[in-house]
Amino acid sequence: MFDVNEFILKKAKELGFGDVVVLGYEMNRRQVRFANNEITVAKNWHERKVELFVELEKRVAGTSITELSEENIERTLKTLLSNMKGMSPKEDYYGIAEGPFEYRDIPETFDKAIVELDEPNEYVERAINAALEEGAKRVAGVLYTDHNRLYLTTSNGVEAFDEGTGIEISVRAFIGDLESGHGTNSVRVLKKFDPESAGRKAGEIAKLAQNPEQGPEGKFDVIFDPLAFANLLSYMSFMTSAYAAEAGFSFLVNKLGQKVANEIVTIKDIGNLPNGYGTRKFDDEGVPTRETTIIENGTFKSFLLNTSMAKKYGTETTANAGLIMPHAWNIVLEPGDYSREELFSEVKRGIYITNVWYTRFQNYVAGDFSTIPRDGIFLVENGELKPIRNIRVSDNLGRILQGIRALGKESHHIHWWEVNTPVSTPYVLVEDVGITRATK
Repeated sequence: MFDVNEFILKKAKELGFGDVVVLGYEMNRRQVRFANNEITVAKNWHERKVELFVELEKRVAGTSITELSEENIERTLKTLLSNMKGMSPKEDYYGIAEGPFEYRDIPETFDKAIVELDEPNEYVERAINAALEEGAKRVAGVLYTDHNRLYLTTSNGVEAFDEGTGIEISVRAFIGDLESGHGTNSVRVLKKFDPESAGRKAGEIAKLAQNPEQGPEGKFDVIFDPLAFANLLSYMSFMTSAYAAEAGFSFLVNKLGQKVANEIVTIKDIGNLPNGYGTRKFDDEGVPTRETTIIENGTFKSFLLNTSMAKKYGTETTANAGLIMPHAWNIVLEPGDYSREELFSEVKRGIYITNVWYTRFQNYVAGDFSTIPRDGIFLVENGELKPIRNIRVSDNLGRILQGIRALGKESHHIHWWEVNTPVSTPYVLVEDVGITRATK
């Protein structure tokens, strides 16, 4: 792939482009789907593509190239050049990072055992059996294995390579039409993969959720399961990008240095997190990934930045460059000191939400959102769980962060199709959460 990168860079410079970033991908993905306690579909994908960023006299653009012949590459570059000549310059563009850089290997991000794994079906069967043992009647879900190679070449002296693997499973367990539970497990090395934990959790929740009644409305203390709170933090991760703030899609605008969460809250982005599903050696400009504290003891400390935005604001890049906008790698909410049992004992009358979906923002700058709890939902009364259904969370993301009252001591790494940016989070207790009835 480096030969392709070099050809693209050479042709781009010949055409007069300034800054150029060429990011080549080789991706191998395997999928095993299952339903009604049986494997139903097995698929394999192999993809080679290039993500390209170019600059022409402060005009910037990006594109993907999947047909990597020399003829198509030259045609794509000439089309970009023609289109960009009619664009307005981006006056606050200040360039890409100056290389070269040195990179360190990050533990637990590549495992040859995943590359050579011949039969992932046994892991699916273990997850299904674990859910059935907990009382589930039907089990469904999907398992993925990934093996990715990344080739980066830039006009500023960067040539970098990274290789990573991953294996993850998402399990849903059912008893009847209204009783379900969900569990996931996502790791980068095979020895840490625990499909039984996903199946067990899904089965446990489904069994507890039998015969749910209509849930109440009002303000309630809510315990968010890691799967549910990871969804909210994954959406918040986009809002921590300086690009999102400038575009009017962040409740954190103009709040640097201000208190935006309870003082027990510290949230970081960790690009070099061992075993993190979003971990990489370098960002899209080639800057070595690192740890960035976004919120510290409740105070907003930093947006996520690339080189250009960092120069604009007179600071340093946080190594979060995407080809167009900075973005998070792995969001980490630091755990607290409550056991799961202690957390539930704090709630006299509240709600336990195990999972959410259809999270939508009515106002990004204000932070107003709603999300629909799915799978097991429970009214908590003096430690007892009573299954409920048909409710919606209608609240404000800033107020949720301010309302965090207690954090569990165990962190859970979450990544699935509803949590696109990986999140590590404990169980979270939030006071006075707005609950309304879901519309059918």
